[in-house]
Amino acid sequence: MNPSTLTVTSMTTAEEAAAFRTLNEEWISHFFAALEESDRKTLDDPFSAIVDPGGDVLIVRDGREIVGCVALIRSSAEVFELSKMAVAPAARGRGIGRQLIELAIARARQLGAATLFLGSNTKLANAVHLYESVGFQHVDPEQIPLPPYARADVFMRMAL
Repeated sequence: MNPSTLTVTSMTTAEEAAAFRTLNEEWISHFFAALEESDRKTLDDPFSAIVDPGGDVLIVRDGREIVGCVALIRSSAEVFELSKMAVAPAARGRGIGRQLIELAIARARQLGAATLFLGSNTKLANAVHLYESVGFQHVDPEQIPLPPYARADVFMRMAL
């Protein structure tokens, strides 16, 4: 994979929405027993659940192939949740996740965010380390708008 072939755009098509779903179903079902109801709501119609209320879904392509994604879900005017970040298994370990999170932070600022938060899980140690490395800080769950995932046991926040 040549980094110059990577492009990142906002999700606009049904094909991209389907890839967003597939990429997220892969990691969720790999690490956890099943999708939660809140996953289904977001993944079934990401345009209504994320984009229409003022959020965004970034899609990463390597050439024509979709290899990654991340969602910015508006929680309030200046607070967004970083959610549903995924990189295709064959594309992992190549720095795509880091590029994706850095672009998501920049995009959140463009959308008017003053704070980003996320819920993750200790099983996702590589992801948690990546979040720490770009400036997210661990907080008590009471310090963020609680993400609707039973699997979340790591809570982080970043001031922008």
